Amino acid sequence: MLHPDIQLRALEKPSRIFFSVTVLLAVLALRPSRKALWAGLIAGTAGGAVFICYQRWGLGIDRPGGLINSITFGDIALCMGMMCLAAVLDFKGKQVLWPALGALAGLLGSVASGTRGGWVAILFAAVLFIKYGHFLRSRVSKVLALLVVVLLVSTYFIDGTGTRGRVRQGVYDVTAYFDGTVRLTNVGVRLELWKGGLALAARHPWRISTHKEIRAELEQEVAAGRLQPFVLEAEHFHNDMMHVLVYGGIPGLLVYLFTMLAPFLFFLRILKTHESASPAVIAPALAGMLLVTGYFSFGLTEVIFWSILSTMFYVQMLFLLMGFCLNAQDERIAP
Repeated sequence: MLHPDIQLRALEKPSRIFFSVTVLLAVLALRPSRKALWAGLIAGTAGGAVFICYQRWGLGIDRPGGLINSITFGDIALCMGMMCLAAVLDFKGKQVLWPALGALAGLLGSVASGTRGGWVAILFAAVLFIKYGHFLRSRVSKVLALLVVVLLVSTYFIDGTGTRGRVRQGVYDVTAYFDGTVRLTNVGVRLELWKGGLALAARHPWRISTHKEIRAELEQEVAAGRLQPFVLEAEHFHNDMMHVLVYGGIPGLLVYLFTMLAPFLFFLRILKTHESASPAVIAPALAGMLLVTGYFSFGLTEVIFWSILSTMFYVQMLFLLMGFCLNAQDERIAP
């Protein structure tokens, strides 16, 4: 706000995020049913999977993204699927098949989009489920969680999914970049941008910079032969932490890390202090942890908060889950 070159429109996204706290207030005041949240999540994930699969195998689009960017779609679909898996805890008997369907749909939607960045999120999710697997008290829940992992691995061996090709392409891109053969690849562009981002951040580790200033510095690096010209075509640095470090310096990076750590610790505290709590508390808390870790891992290879759509999905879902956790706590201690 104090920088002379920052335009007022730069405050649009932060202000939307700030006012999204009204979602939390609405949940606390109206106390909606958790089943409505889970039903909407399952229906949305399944509907998205059907549409993206139609684009991929019906229309023959190589990297479909629904009505948005393919990476953003794949990441959000996977995130919704992981939250559906957490919702399994809040269902009984044969009803667990519904959130299980949502979890499988999220995985399928991600695979169909060809997004590789989400694979890191799956590793984080696996760690969480290993750590808190004791919450999956029923045998059916454990079997469903295992089934999701098996299906994910199996996509590598099924040619029609394209997973194997994406893995091999990624390995080739990294190898070609470091041996200097080819640098203009999907992974090569990211590696070159991260190299440039570190160089720019080292110049001004504490300064807040504008797009105009960063553009001029990138042009200097390209003119000096230290960076490839294609970095000038990128809108961002394809890494959330790198992007905020370049534009906001170390203070910006610390703010970003705090905004990810604070909600994670909120949900973690609920899980640690309610070991014997009902699924009403555990399910939204675990879903919240999966949401935060998912977005953090997406941001390792993409600026997931660049899109206002993906940003608002994260923030509003975060406040929704926080509200349901707080409501469930109140119900648990009520006389």
